[in-house]
Amino acid sequence: MKVTAKAYIISANMGYGHQRAAYALKGLVQDRIITANNDPIVPDSDNALWERARIFYETVTRLKEVPVVGRFTFDIYDKLQHISPFFPFRDLSRPTYSVRRLRRLIKAKGFGRSLVEYVGDSQLPVITTHFIPALVFNYHGREVYCVVTDTDIHRVWASRYPRKGCITYLSPCRHASLRLRAYGVPHHRIIETGFPLPKENIGERRSILHRDLVARLVNLDPNGVFFENYRGVIREKLFADDSAPPTSFNDLKRHATHPLTITYAIGGAGAQGDIVLRMIKALERRLREERIKINIAVGTKPEVKEWLEREVERIGLDNHVGRGITILYGDIYEEYYAAVNRALRATDILWSKPSEVSFYTGLGLPIVMAPYIGAHEKYNRDWLSHLGSGYIQEDPDQADAWLTYWLEDGRLARAALQGYLYAPCMGTYNIEKLIQERPRPAAVRAGTRA
Repeated sequence: MKVTAKAYIISANMGYGHQRAAYALKGLVQDRIITANNDPIVPDSDNALWERARIFYETVTRLKEVPVVGRFTFDIYDKLQHISPFFPFRDLSRPTYSVRRLRRLIKAKGFGRSLVEYVGDSQLPVITTHFIPALVFNYHGREVYCVVTDTDIHRVWASRYPRKGCITYLSPCRHASLRLRAYGVPHHRIIETGFPLPKENIGERRSILHRDLVARLVNLDPNGVFFENYRGVIREKLFADDSAPPTSFNDLKRHATHPLTITYAIGGAGAQGDIVLRMIKALERRLREERIKINIAVGTKPEVKEWLEREVERIGLDNHVGRGITILYGDIYEEYYAAVNRALRATDILWSKPSEVSFYTGLGLPIVMAPYIGAHEKYNRDWLSHLGSGYIQEDPDQADAWLTYWLEDGRLARAALQGYLYAPCMGTYNIEKLIQERPRPAAVRAGTRA
């Protein structure tokens, strides 16, 4: 599908989730993806507020595993971002402290106004992947689309008076949609598009996704247990256009393209790096025998990359870097996401805390879930478990044992297919189509101040 419509896309450098969503939508970009906290158009006063929030978040995230003081500090932070229990369904539209405080910043200090001024009177639609820019445009009476980046969200994502707001939410799943309704967002302001996943991993009519998933199932089902039980589903869903779909597991094995490959994603704050080191040690024999490959996504922070290289050298596997071990890094976000997306095509298992990468299960990826950080990640974990496409990690020091067990009984192959079948994967295409077909948002809706 040729994309002819253009839009302003606004993200934020607060972890990788918001920019990951924006990167998938790059085909809609007017000139560049605007980063709300450090773009040249953003004044120093706004930069300072964003930077304090970013440093606090990253510090608290890393402190979580520090006994007593670190855990206590994180617990205080976690209470501030607490998400109310989902059941029973009830009215949660009353503004919280966070909602009122953010509105005061926008009203009294002009926080975020430069973004609105930059867009000016343009009729191009504005898409944000972070709630703060969306609330800024809403306060100034400007129509805006907001991409929701988790399965569940805090009340701060919605404005003080959401029933008369200007924000149209692009929801990744039913759970997030129902939460927005509980916060008072009207039905017509919620469009369930799915999370925007990279088109280079999907392809027209999901051709790339199907090809990669078939090769993945070969590695995830070494004994053919899953294939024997789900032969019909595999033939129907992944070989619908093939005149000669596989009739036996040996037929399926002809689609193999790579050895068993794990991609481990370190969080944006550099948290949980210890888990990947323990996993590497546990799989050392397989690495030395070249029976497995491990990708480690470290992001854009050079200090995280350098730390990992030192640790791998200390283990004695530095000569395997670039062969059995690949470090996925980029000086800028665009380079990093492009590298990760390429690696995911030959990835069999995605191992990470249940951040926004949880949605990548829609590419037919089984997720091994590291401990969650924050309430929203707990809900992401629960969502993956309900889909049947994610499993909570066992002891990383014993990864060779339990991963072998999971491979032999076919559960990871089943998780891969469950993710493909039940998690939405067409979010990017859906959003592009929406932007092309819907009437352009009005340039100004004066007087809403919602």
